[in-house]
Amino acid sequence: MTLPSMAEAVVADLAEIRRRRPLVHNITNFVVMNLTANVLLALGASPVMAHAPEEVEDMVALADALVVNIGTLSSDWVDSMEQAIRAAGARSMPVVLDPVGAGATRFRTETCHRLLAAGPPTILRGNASEILALDGCGDGPRGVDATVGSITANDAAGRLAGRFGAAVCVSGPIDVVRGAGDSGSFHVANGDPWMSRVTGLGCSATAVIGAFAAVNSNPVLAAVHGMTVLGIAGELARHHATGPGTFAVALLDALAMLDAPTILTRCRIARCEPVPEPAARW
Repeated sequence: MTLPSMAEAVVADLAEIRRRRPLVHNITNFVVMNLTANVLLALGASPVMAHAPEEVEDMVALADALVVNIGTLSSDWVDSMEQAIRAAGARSMPVVLDPVGAGATRFRTETCHRLLAAGPPTILRGNASEILALDGCGDGPRGVDATVGSITANDAAGRLAGRFGAAVCVSGPIDVVRGAGDSGSFHVANGDPWMSRVTGLGCSATAVIGAFAAVNSNPVLAAVHGMTVLGIAGELARHHATGPGTFAVALLDALAMLDAPTILTRCRIARCEPVPEPAARW
């Protein structure tokens, strides 16, 4: 797929989201619920935040995609996450897992492995520290911030993609998306440094990918398209913001107003050749 056709595919997926308004079921953390819901609404999707074990299976039955984010954990929430993942798997629904803070504590790391055992995700999205920790070669993140660059986690992303048959997205200044086997490897260079200064935009990226997975059955492309759209919105928001607070509001406006000419002009996706294992880091 050439770069122009990649950009056109992003445009087509965004139009499909706005046409279908897919319901994205989020089991996500307290810190980001409001922003995540507003990002999905601005994108054109329909968010629902539901984590009670009494209703998660019913909600999964209504939804078009499931997003699981382990940012704020309790035993009850983990039970609900596992229950929802199993229900989504039974329906062949796309599942996007965000392993927030993986490697920071034993509880978080064990929760990640428990959820991965409940059913392999369609897409796994995290920062480089989290992806390295899941692959077993990281020392754990500082809080939930990445301490290494996204390219550093390229090989780990490839191994996880092969292990779980999933697309793995490593967010950073350059987003890395790896697929299982020969399903593709991409870099996305859209975005703005201020995106790292607003709590919850990484988690919102996971939800955006969930919306794209609801309309595109190719998990690699869903991840690439989601990161591209949010990144372009971040670039546009920077032009209208005077600080992180106004940036967050401007990003919502940019998502809502994003159009095809802007995507075609700003889209920066590069397809990379698959890297054989073991591979030197890029």
